[in-house]
Amino acid sequence: EVQLQASGGGLVQAGGYLRLSCTASGFTFGDYAIGWFRQDPGKEREGVASISTIDHNIHYADSVKGRFTISSDGAKGMVYLQMNNLKPEDTAIYYCAADKYYSGLYSKAYDYWGQGTLVTVSS
Repeated sequence: EVQLQASGGGLVQAGGYLRLSCTASGFTFGDYAIGWFRQDPGKEREGVASISTIDHNIHYADSVKGRFTISSDGAKGMVYLQMNNLKPEDTAIYYCAADKYYSGLYSKAYDYWGQGTLVTVSS
């Protein structure tokens, strides 16, 4: 059974940083792409970053380029999202997701989702 769990959220001031972690289990880590998504209440879920160990592709949303970095540790089954220079508009629930065939930022293409972690950035 594919399982994903996001953690590491919290409250941070604008300009600060957080590192989110996604723990993945129940599948061969190298066969799947992992994506980070976020959702603010009342808004659609937005793709933030994704990484594929199959083709080594990494994608970032324009809104986070230069501030966020996605990385993975296959041995530990972990994917990280380092978020620097956080802005109030980054406030959202962040989710990690996995898919065997798609490695982009379109959320509806991902089959497996974990519970989210809340990131709140105060101004």
